[in-house]
Amino acid sequence: MLDSKGKEMSKCKTAVCRGQPSPTYKETFVFQVALFQLSEVSLVLSVFCRRSSMKPRERLGWVSLGLNSTGEEQQTHWAEMKDAEGQQVCHWHTLSDT
Repeated sequence: MLDSKGKEMSKCKTAVCRGQPSPTYKETFVFQVALFQLSEVSLVLSVFCRRSSMKPRERLGWVSLGLNSTGEEQQTHWAEMKDAEGQQVCHWHTLSDT
């Protein structure tokens, strides 16, 4: 979670899925953000791969929702989450590789 200046506010990690070429992550992350801040933050999700313990991890892609959304679909998802008032809103997103 980043603020409007790009400063990290909070961070979460998923469990590591070893030996799975196409892992599915069914994890829930909860971030405490004041209602008035929702229009001023970005949620950035990055996916990394570490092929071996000797090599550095490689970023496979990322997606951003909120203030600096990567696209219209992500902006729509963010708006739906804001309107859901605490209810879960699920969407699939294509990762950006740039």
